[in-house]
Amino acid sequence: MKNLKIIIAILCVTLICIDAVFLITKPQKSLKKNIKKEEVIFWSLQMGTFGKYMNPLISEFEKQNPEIKIKWIDVPYSEGEKRTLASILSTNPPDLVNLTPDFSSILAQKQALQYIDCSKLSGYNEQIINALKQDGKCYAVPFYATSSITFYNKDILKKSGVKTVPKTYENMYASAQQIKEKSDMFVTMPTLTENDTLLKILNKYGINTPEKFISKKSVDIFNEYKQLYQNDLIPKESITQNHQEALEKYMSGQLAYIQSGANFLNIVKENAPQIYKITGVSSQLTGDTGKYDVSIMNLIIPARAKHKDAALKFALFLTNKKNQVELAKLTTILPVNNEALNDKYFTIYDDTDVISKARYISAKQLNNLQTQIRFKYNHKEIITLLNTTVQQVLLGSSDTQSILKKAADNWKRLDTK
Repeated sequence: MKNLKIIIAILCVTLICIDAVFLITKPQKSLKKNIKKEEVIFWSLQMGTFGKYMNPLISEFEKQNPEIKIKWIDVPYSEGEKRTLASILSTNPPDLVNLTPDFSSILAQKQALQYIDCSKLSGYNEQIINALKQDGKCYAVPFYATSSITFYNKDILKKSGVKTVPKTYENMYASAQQIKEKSDMFVTMPTLTENDTLLKILNKYGINTPEKFISKKSVDIFNEYKQLYQNDLIPKESITQNHQEALEKYMSGQLAYIQSGANFLNIVKENAPQIYKITGVSSQLTGDTGKYDVSIMNLIIPARAKHKDAALKFALFLTNKKNQVELAKLTTILPVNNEALNDKYFTIYDDTDVISKARYISAKQLNNLQTQIRFKYNHKEIITLLNTTVQQVLLGSSDTQSILKKAADNWKRLDTK
């Protein structure tokens, strides 16, 4: 009996030990299976058709970072600002958002964005990074860029006796009368009231403040457009229509030149093959500064985002060399990553291939960018003011100086309140 009690006691101790081991090891296995991942919500702008690019990219990132899950949501371009503002005012914004620098800058001014350590962006185009700073602090990761170039119709130039492709606005407009008389075509169609087109032109002449807006140089520029417009040397639609309509005029053979992104060459090729065959490309027109303008898209992290570090990690992955070059090949945009810009896809071109030449020219322009104008307040209202002003100058008989003076006063008022 005594031996039986000893055996039972040993069995009980053994069972207790087995249960203890089971209790210790089972939760550990369960915890391993149920690690909670950080879900980074990423909003892109008008990239819904690029699922074949984005989905494998996201899968690769998640494979390299098993603790992070990316939820990709594509937002229509027209709703980007509205939705972003609403989300940022809430307590549950997305973690990473694709926006324009203009709107991003406004949000940064209102302390609504997470600032980023600028040293983490040292591999990107320095001039673009400088454009994405607020009070010396980086508020965004650059996503991609475009820099327009000059398309020209070789047949119109030949017929008009124009032998040199212009490098400046003055060069181009100097041939306007000659082109009209000899070919009965327009020199170009400057869409002066489309978005910030006029602002970018003025900025290339260093006209970027209300005080400079009423300078002699500014008055001369406005008067030149007035002379071109009133003498029918540029289309009347130049002050009402947009770039798409200007491109259509170019494709119909009515314009000698047009300023456009390299990506629009594909549209010319598909829709006007005969015009494409006689199209040449050159660098973007410049003003006194000799520099080029650029359009940028960036990635911002809201200050209230829940997964800021993971969002930044994904933003840097999204814009590394491999992914930037791949996106550029799909869309003809320009990368902002220096390694990507140094890829042979952007540094070598075939002189017989106008598209590869356009890509080379536009990428090279990123090394000589005009510093962009940043308003403190009322960005859209100031742009509207400037666009209305050029309409008044071109259509009216009033003195240009007085029109600009009134506009400068309103510009100053809008940018100080």
